[in-house]
Amino acid sequence: MTAMTKFFQSIRFRIALVFVLLMIIALELLGAFFVRQMEQQNLATFQQQITLPKYLTDQITTALRDKDTDTGNHQIQDVLSGLNNTNIQEAQVIDKNGTIRGTISVSGQQTIGQKTTDINAQKALAGDQSYLQTRTINEGGDRKELMTTPLGATNGRLKDIPGVIVVKASLSPVYKNINNVMKLFIIAGLVALIASIALALFLARTLTRPIEQINEQTTKIADGDYSMVNHIYGSDELSQLAMSVNELSMRIEESTETVNAERNRLDSVLTHMADGVLAANRRGEVTIINQAAADFVGVDREEALGKNVIDLLHLKNKRTLREMLENLDDFRVDLSDDSKDLLVQAYVSLIKRQSGFISGLVVVLHNITEQQRIDSERRMFVSNVSHELRTPLTSVRSYVDALAEGAINDPDMAQNFLGVVQDETQRMIRMINDLLELSRLDQGTMDVKLEVINLNSLFNFVLNRFDMILENDAKNDESPSKRYNILREFTKEDVWVEVDPDKFTQVLDNIMNNAVKYSPDGGTITARLIKTKTRAILSISDQGLGIPRKDLDNIFNRFFRVDKSRSRAQGGTGLGLAISKEVVEKFNGRIWVDSVENKGSTFYISLAYVDEVPEDDWDAE
Repeated sequence: MTAMTKFFQSIRFRIALVFVLLMIIALELLGAFFVRQMEQQNLATFQQQITLPKYLTDQITTALRDKDTDTGNHQIQDVLSGLNNTNIQEAQVIDKNGTIRGTISVSGQQTIGQKTTDINAQKALAGDQSYLQTRTINEGGDRKELMTTPLGATNGRLKDIPGVIVVKASLSPVYKNINNVMKLFIIAGLVALIASIALALFLARTLTRPIEQINEQTTKIADGDYSMVNHIYGSDELSQLAMSVNELSMRIEESTETVNAERNRLDSVLTHMADGVLAANRRGEVTIINQAAADFVGVDREEALGKNVIDLLHLKNKRTLREMLENLDDFRVDLSDDSKDLLVQAYVSLIKRQSGFISGLVVVLHNITEQQRIDSERRMFVSNVSHELRTPLTSVRSYVDALAEGAINDPDMAQNFLGVVQDETQRMIRMINDLLELSRLDQGTMDVKLEVINLNSLFNFVLNRFDMILENDAKNDESPSKRYNILREFTKEDVWVEVDPDKFTQVLDNIMNNAVKYSPDGGTITARLIKTKTRAILSISDQGLGIPRKDLDNIFNRFFRVDKSRSRAQGGTGLGLAISKEVVEKFNGRIWVDSVENKGSTFYISLAYVDEVPEDDWDAE
C-alpha cells in the first residue's frame, strides 16, 4: 500500500474531506441565496428605473382621451421624446383599441397607427387579469424586460382604461453586474475553499495526531513493547483517552510481567521435575509437555505438541479419552522399548472452567521402574533370606531329631552330628551378622572411621595373611587343602587413600576368599596395584571357572551365587560381594568385575588417592 493510498484511507483525510465538503455546501447554498436575492433586488430596482413617473403617465392618459387623435399623438410623442432614461430601449403607447399611438424608437415611427401584436397588451386592454405586468424575452441572445402598464386604472381595475404603455429595456447591465459580483464571489469562494482545505488539514492533523500516537502506542503494546508513553497536553476527550491508554499500558505491562514470571516459574518447575507432566485439550491434543514426559514417551517436546495423548502414551485399544475424562483413577503405563525398561504411574486430573465446563486434562507420569525393581528385589531378598535360613535350620532340626531318637547314645555319631549342628549354627550367625551389617549400610548407621593409610602396606598385609594360611596348611599333613600361589604386581610408588582400615580389610578378605575358593588346585592368584593420574586401582585375578556373561550384572546382588550348590557347600552366605560393593561406594570408590567363563575372573577396586602424606601413616607390620 502506497503512502498516497494510506493518506486517502486515513481519518485525517476523511475529516478534512468532510470539513471541505461542508464548506463547499455552505458556499453553494450561500452563493445561490445571495445571487437570487441580488438578482431579485436588481430586477426590482431596474423595474423601478424603467417605470414612467406618474405625471408622465397622466399626461399620456390625457392625450389618449383627447378626441383629436393627431393632437393626442403629438402630445404623446412629446412626452415620450422627453424621456431621459438610458435603460429604456423602446416605449410604445397603445390606446384601448389596440392601436399604437406613439413610440420613442425612430425605426418604429412607421408602426404608429397600426394594431399591436403584443398579446400581453391586448389582454390588459381587454381587462383580463391574467396578463403579465412584466415579462422577460430573449432577442438575439439578449434578455430584455417588457413592462406593460395600464393607464388610468382605478383601484387596480382594468375596465375602461384609455390605453397601456409597453416599455422594453435590456437586462444586460443588470446581469452584467450580477456576473461581476458572481465572479468576485467565486474568487472569494475559491480563496476561502483553499484556506478551508489548509485549515481542515491543520485541524485534522491536530485531531488525528493524538489518535495516531494512541494507535502507535497500542500497536507497540500488541507487539509487547510498553516503553512508549503519550504526553498529555489538555483535558479534552482525546487527552483522557491517551491517559487511559497510558494507564492500560502500565497495567498490561505489570500483568504481562506477572504472567511471564509465573510462566517462567512454571516452566522451570516443569522442566526440573522428575515426574513427567503433560496437558491436553478436550480433544486430547497435547498442548503442554515437560522434558521428563517427552523423555518418557521418547519424542521431542515440539514433536509431541498437537499429538493425541492416547497415541503418545501407547494407550490405543487399552483406554479411550472419554474413559480418562470420566474415570480419574490412576493407572500404570508400560513405556518400555528395546533400549530401556520403563514403567510409569499415570495420575489424571481435569481442567475445569468456573462454569464447570471441562476444557482439558493434566496427566502426571511418575516413574515407578526403580520402585518396582526395589520391591522385586525386596521380595526376592525376603525369599532368599527365608530360603538361606531354612536350609541350615532344616539341617539342624534333622540332626537334633536324630540325636533325640537315640543317635546321642552312639559317641562317634553324636560327635559327628553335633559338629554339623555347630557348623550350620555358625553359618546362620555369619549370615545374620552380614545382614545386620548390610542393614547398617542401608540406613547409614555403620560406624566408619576414616584414616589416610598406605594402600600398598594394607594390601600386602592382607596377602601376607593368606600366604601364612597357605604355609600352615602345607605343614599340616593331616588336613591337606587346596594349593595356590599369590603373585604380586605393585607400583613402586606409595599410594595413600582415605578409608576405614577394618572395613576395607574385610572387602579385600571377601574378594581373596572368593579367589581361593574358586581357583583350581595349584592355580595362581594375581594381585595388582597401579596408580593413575587421579585414581588408585587394585585388582585380584584368579584362574577359576569364571562368571557367565549373563550373570555379571547380578554378581554384586544380595544372595546371588553363580554356583549355588558349591557356594552353599563351602559355607558362603551370598552377601560378601554385596557388602563389599556397599563399603567401597561408602569410600566414594567403585568396584567391578571382568570375567571370562572357564578362564577366570578379575575384581577391580578404584579409589581416589591423596597427595599429602600424613605424619603418622598406617603401619601394617
